Amino acid sequence: MYAWVWQRLPGPWPARLVICLALIAALVYALFMWVFPWAEEALGISNVTVG
Repeated sequence: MYAWVWQRLPGPWPARLVICLALIAALVYALFMWVFPWAEEALGISNVTVG
């Protein structure tokens, strides 16, 4: 999968590296802003009781 993404990116390898890092940063941002809060609310992860 990573090789497929790397081959599809335009430009020489320094430009590909910058684009790849930007894609990873966007993915991490999306996870922290939308996916993780939704998962916490939907799955009730914060509702923990210790007996």
